[in-house]
Amino acid sequence: MSTSSLQNSVVKDMALAPDGHLKIDWVESHMPVLNQVRRQFEAEQPFKGLKVTISLHLEAKTAYLAKVVQAGGAEVTITGSNPLSTQDDVCAALVEDGVTVLAKYNPDPVEYKEFLIRALETKPDLIIDDGGDLVTILHAERPDLLETIRGGAEETTTGIIRLKALEKEGLLKLPMVAVNDAYCKYLFDNRYGTGQSVFDAINRTTNLVVAGKTVVVVGYGWCGKGVAMRAKGLGAKVVVTEVDAIRAVEAHMDGFHVMPMVEAAKLGDFFVTVTGNRDVISGDHFDVMKDGAILSNAGHFDIEVNKMDLSERASSIRTVRKNIEEYKMADGRNIYLLAEGRLVNLGAGDGHPAEIMDMTFALQALSLKYVNDHYQTIGKSVLNVPYEIDNQVASYKLESLGIEIDRLSEEQIRYMDSWASHE
Repeated sequence: MSTSSLQNSVVKDMALAPDGHLKIDWVESHMPVLNQVRRQFEAEQPFKGLKVTISLHLEAKTAYLAKVVQAGGAEVTITGSNPLSTQDDVCAALVEDGVTVLAKYNPDPVEYKEFLIRALETKPDLIIDDGGDLVTILHAERPDLLETIRGGAEETTTGIIRLKALEKEGLLKLPMVAVNDAYCKYLFDNRYGTGQSVFDAINRTTNLVVAGKTVVVVGYGWCGKGVAMRAKGLGAKVVVTEVDAIRAVEAHMDGFHVMPMVEAAKLGDFFVTVTGNRDVISGDHFDVMKDGAILSNAGHFDIEVNKMDLSERASSIRTVRKNIEEYKMADGRNIYLLAEGRLVNLGAGDGHPAEIMDMTFALQALSLKYVNDHYQTIGKSVLNVPYEIDNQVASYKLESLGIEIDRLSEEQIRYMDSWASHE
């Protein structure tokens, strides 16, 4: 443990560190792609002498990403990206490993914001963001801290929406790689990771059966596809609601019922929102829900389920199990909200499986290196993950699985590159 990391950190209890180390060791043993990146970074030292600030869901898999970036020579400061997803034992373990940590489980909103600002006040050279909180503070409140920052990488759909809005208005002041849009992110993390982790959290929190019930999936992007697929696999009847005609047709052809939310609200036993937008379940929907309906959100912010509308309709509110709030309606119906409407798979669970985040965090680490290598020439814009990085991560994954694939011959490459003759 470095004296600096201990003195500069704010964590709940350093005595929790042994349990945190066990969690980090477990995920490290199940993250072969990130281990490969770590070996590369240890040899090349791409971040030597640099400061990196990270804002992500602060649990064991994120902790190991921080250690991999640290292994590349960086001085790392990390904070959370959601009040309910921070794990205090993991925070303590990271401090012992020399990472500065500014985070604890369920801080009040003022303290949560202070942690983000203090993490930026370390004057980092590079950032990793989740949901755009760091970037928003830099542009809206603390532009004085932009001077040292070469660029960074963004983890989520929500964050990329905010970044692109800044870029569209000509206000973005640093290059940011849209890691969420990489093939290896949305094909695997968003689909398989979200699909599994949402139901891991719902099942663990409620201890209720999914089979035979109706699950309403709000939004059929890559995360929605994963949630619907896992619900079907658990034996549920699945209803999808959408605003995009193309995705609605896709959901229909994938075998799911598609209808407006006001109709789906009458049918659902479980609801999962995955849109990145606000108020997708709100007043009129609560009015027609079944007694016992269970609401959850798998989007980044707690705005998808309109909690104000729900509270206004409730004659009483009480916590009936950890991470389950019961809203009793005036007519006697009970509607249950999981994890305060926050990201359910992390607020009420451990997040995506380690093998999934292995690929995503490898993308993060390599994208951060890409920004550092090219920040002087790539411009202040939202950037796609280069295909070479995406392909490298997938190749590392195949290698870890012992799977080999074919390669094009030189003649095949020439044929594919030619327009003149396809005989």
